[in-house]
Amino acid sequence: MAATIIQSSDIPFKTVPIDPVTLDVIENALRNARVEMDTTLVRTAMSPGIREQGDAFPLIADHKGRMIVGQFGSYIGPFLDGYDGIVEDGDMIFLSDPYSVGGAISHLNDWLVLLPVYKDGRLIAYTSMFGHQSDIGGMVAGSMPIDATSIFQEGVRIPPVKIWKKGVYNEDLVKLVMHQTRTPEWCTADLNALIASCRVAARRVIEMCERFGDDVFVSATDELLRRNHRAMAALIESSIGEAPVSFEDFICDDGNGFGPYKLRCTMWKENGRVVLDFEGTDPQSARSVNFLLNANMMRMFFGIYMIMVFDPQILFNDGYYDLIDIRIPDGSLLKPNFPAALSGRTHALGRIFDVLGGLLGQKTPQFLNAAGFSSSPHLFYSGTGRDGRWFQLFQIGFGGIPGRPMGDGPDGHSLWPNFTNVPNEFLERYFPLLIERYETVADSGGAGLHRGGNGINMVYQFLEPGVIAIHDDRWFTRPWGVNGGEPGGRARKILERADGTRIVVGNKREDIAVAAGDKLHFITWGGGGWGDPLTRDPALVAEEVAQGLVTAAGALKYGVVLAEGEVDSSATETLREKTRAERPDSGLFNRGGTIEDLRETCLAETGLPAPKQPVWARG
Repeated sequence: MAATIIQSSDIPFKTVPIDPVTLDVIENALRNARVEMDTTLVRTAMSPGIREQGDAFPLIADHKGRMIVGQFGSYIGPFLDGYDGIVEDGDMIFLSDPYSVGGAISHLNDWLVLLPVYKDGRLIAYTSMFGHQSDIGGMVAGSMPIDATSIFQEGVRIPPVKIWKKGVYNEDLVKLVMHQTRTPEWCTADLNALIASCRVAARRVIEMCERFGDDVFVSATDELLRRNHRAMAALIESSIGEAPVSFEDFICDDGNGFGPYKLRCTMWKENGRVVLDFEGTDPQSARSVNFLLNANMMRMFFGIYMIMVFDPQILFNDGYYDLIDIRIPDGSLLKPNFPAALSGRTHALGRIFDVLGGLLGQKTPQFLNAAGFSSSPHLFYSGTGRDGRWFQLFQIGFGGIPGRPMGDGPDGHSLWPNFTNVPNEFLERYFPLLIERYETVADSGGAGLHRGGNGINMVYQFLEPGVIAIHDDRWFTRPWGVNGGEPGGRARKILERADGTRIVVGNKREDIAVAAGDKLHFITWGGGGWGDPLTRDPALVAEEVAQGLVTAAGALKYGVVLAEGEVDSSATETLREKTRAERPDSGLFNRGGTIEDLRETCLAETGLPAPKQPVWARG
């Protein structure tokens, strides 16, 4: 079964030589077209997740479906291989079902459109964009139910269908889809924004072909792919060893009291190719924390990490994919069997980056980052206001960025490229709430020569009765430190009722009723530290104490003693010598203890009991 590509011209493209200047011009024109896709999207979308935060991902691919510019890697080839339909000029494909594209989109909230670009009867490129929709129906507002045991409970499933067919818009299809959502105005605008961004990029591709010629454009994209292949082959040869290296990390829980869930990967080089084998990853969960990891997406994750560490000037594209062998066990947390629930996949998605960092840094610790991607904290708040109108907020928060070889991790920031926070003024203008506090959490970043970024304490005061839901992680396990750095602090969530009562709530909770005047303290994790904290400049530590980023007690982790805000040099040197003599060697990675150690400290540090092991618990 494979797609049938209809073309009115069967003239093949010719391979022609490309001079470096022309190649550079086309490469940058494609980069700019990708930026224009993003700009078009955020200026025409309505939901805060896309409009304000940029939770959408563009792609421009060649006529074979190989990504030339983009972010998540191309899903077009695997999609075409499994699509039992016709693709022709004037079509646009629309879908949201992860199982229909092998996990290229990873939950139903991500709506994807795919536009085949034709010129003079020949398919010359593809443009595509997918973005997170605030609501697509299902059990709960926001359509990401923690308690889901099947994807059928998570909202409308859209298989690959034609939203445009030979230039004709399928209005009835759109009406049917929008009938399932609690936020049809937002979803309609967001879908139109996805479509518009793809059409903008298609126009830019056509303009490039008209300027340089079709054969020159196609030959240039081929060369960009080959260049990427050569660059990645060299990076693999110099940076990846033949001896297997393993690393594991954990998702804290599934929201129903069970966890942690292990993600394990082993990496080695074999005949010039990298093998990433996820054998040892835990079986799929009965709940929604599963992540259907697409092989091309994992290849892109690997490539992005390699490129950003070793050669940031390389253009991301699909050219090196044949150099990466991805092996994921069936029925595991990263390759669950249909119809496993997927809506809470964000935690495993984030943790993959921490696992990659732990793998790739073992051979070259000087390039190793600490942990800190870790998750993507979500808050949902919905209800009916006093004006009788439905309101619904979906917001992504941020934790601390890990300490890095080149310096400290930023406080309360996103590791996703181009992601931004929703401005507090926007939230207060469009939703019945006040942002009482928005501040970093002192000492939550792991101590180190380079400090991990602090987490955030965002205090929401709700002005209308409603229901909230919380999706977060790193409340049980801690973002690990490296090269002597300490782990980051744990996430916490505290609900403060209007009468002053304070309740510690879980980091994965659904259907929490709130009243007017209630407050939620949404506290995220801190990034892990990098390097020995006893080597950090004492004057810098004192400055951060004055700024409120580190407390006076926290300064002692760096062996820094303060007297009236100033460094006591003699006492500092004495403390550092004593600490060096007494402390144990933490090794390359410092997780804050074993899983059993974390269980013992969990209740005291978070106010919550440790999760229980799943029924298939490891021995």
